[in-house]
Amino acid sequence: MYGLIGKVRAMPGQRDALVEILLEGTAGMPGCQSYVIAKDPTDTDGIWITEVWDSADSHKASLSLPAVQEAIARARPLIAGFDQRIETEPVGGHGLPA
Repeated sequence: MYGLIGKVRAMPGQRDALVEILLEGTAGMPGCQSYVIAKDPTDTDGIWITEVWDSADSHKASLSLPAVQEAIARARPLIAGFDQRIETEPVGGHGLPA
């Protein structure tokens, strides 16, 4: 499995709108085991995204899906920047295949 944990900073006051776009653009991604979007409780513009994929190739391929491309285009003006990006190797857990 392949995992990513990243923090995105929304433009001031745009976090909820950005979260909505991200949630809409994440359905039906082949190979995606888990895609969780969370508000940072200590940063009013911060969003954490935690992803688990069956492989790094599936993650890379998802970036070319029409729904993902549309979400990226809509989200781009609302993104102030990216803070942290951590790659992981998930080994299992609740909701993930063994």
